[in-house]
Amino acid sequence: MDNEVHKVVAIPDSFKGTLSAREVAGAMRRGVERAATTLDIHVDVSEIPFADGGEGTLEAVLAAWGTAAQACDATDSLGRPIRSHYGVSPDGKTGLIEAAQANGLAAVSDVPLRPREATTRGVGAMVRAALDQGVQEILLTAGGSATTDGGTGMLRELGMRFLDKNGNELPDGGGCLVELATIDVENVDPRAFDITWKIAADVTNPLTGPHGAAHVFGPQKGATPEDVEVLDAALANMARVAEAVGGQQTEGVPGLGAAGGIAALLHAFFRVELEPGWQMVSQALGAPETVGSADLVLTGEGRFDSQSIDGKVIYGVRQLTPPNVPLVVLAGQVGITPEDLERSGVTAAFSIARGPSTLEEIAPQTAELVEWNAYQIARFWLS
Repeated sequence: MDNEVHKVVAIPDSFKGTLSAREVAGAMRRGVERAATTLDIHVDVSEIPFADGGEGTLEAVLAAWGTAAQACDATDSLGRPIRSHYGVSPDGKTGLIEAAQANGLAAVSDVPLRPREATTRGVGAMVRAALDQGVQEILLTAGGSATTDGGTGMLRELGMRFLDKNGNELPDGGGCLVELATIDVENVDPRAFDITWKIAADVTNPLTGPHGAAHVFGPQKGATPEDVEVLDAALANMARVAEAVGGQQTEGVPGLGAAGGIAALLHAFFRVELEPGWQMVSQALGAPETVGSADLVLTGEGRFDSQSIDGKVIYGVRQLTPPNVPLVVLAGQVGITPEDLERSGVTAAFSIARGPSTLEEIAPQTAELVEWNAYQIARFWLS
C-alpha cells in the first residue's frame, strides 16, 4: 500500500442546465475516492465549487463560506418587485452581490425586452441591504445583465440623482442619459464612500465605442441598431458628466463596458478595484492556497472550447495550478483544437459522454458520468 497522501482538488464550474458547480465537485470527489479505494491508496480530495463572476457565483461562494443566502426586496430590470438574494461572509465584513439576481436577462425572459429603459435599481436595493448589515467591502459580480444604464439605477437607490439641463430628474434606463446635464451626489448614502468596491469584470471592453457596452452586448439585450447608437451616445454623455462632477475618467478604462457599464459610475465616484471574475471569486473561496498544494487538479464545465481559455473558469484554474501539476478538464462537450489545448496549459480534456449524445439524453446521467470519468482519470493517475 502507498502510504503517501495524494492531494486532489476538484474545482469545476457548473454544467449549466444540469448540475451546479457544487454537484459537479461532489461527483468528481466520489470518483477519485472510489479509484483510490480500489487501489488501496490514500487521497485527500478538496471540493471547491467555482465560478467566474457570472451565473452561479453566489451559490459557489456561499458553499465555501458555509453561510446562507440573505433575502431582500428588490426589483428586476423592468421595475417589477422580486425577492433577491445576496451573501455576507462569515466574519460579516464582505458582502457578495450577484447583480444578475436583480438585473439578469433570465428574470425578464417572459416579456419583450426594453433595452433603453432597463434599470439596475434592484442591484442597488441588494447593496443597501448588505450595507445595513455592516459590511466593509462589496464584491459585485456583473455577468448576465439585461441593462445598459451605466449603473445609474443602482446608484439612484443609494441616493444619487441624475438631472437634465432644467434640473428635472431623468427617468430610469440608459436611453435617457443623452439628456443628462449634472449628477447630484449630496444625498448619497455615506457608507458607499466608506467601503471598498471590488468589481468582477470578466471582459476588457471599454464603456463606449465599437467595442463598448452598447455595441458589443446591447443586441443580446434586445437592442436594435438604433437602440445601440442611442445607448452608446447616452453612456458617452454620462461619462463626460461623471468626469466633470466626480473627477475620475471612465472612458477608455478596460472592463467598464461589462454588464452595460454597471461599474462606470462607481469608478468615477468611489473606491473601486476592477479584477477578473475568476480572480475575485478564487480569493473569496481561498482557492489559491488549496490549489497551490495539489498533486492533481480536476476542473470542468458544460462545454470546453476556445472561449473557455480566455478569462473564464478554466483559464482561472490554470493560473492557480502550479506548472508541474496535471490539470484535467471534464466537460459535456469538448470542442477545442490541439493547438488551443496546448495554448491553454490544460494537460488533457475529456468529454463525459459515452458516445454520440444530445444534451437531453445526457442530462439525467451527468453526475454519474462525471463520477465515472473522474474514477477513470484518478485510477490511471494513481497507478
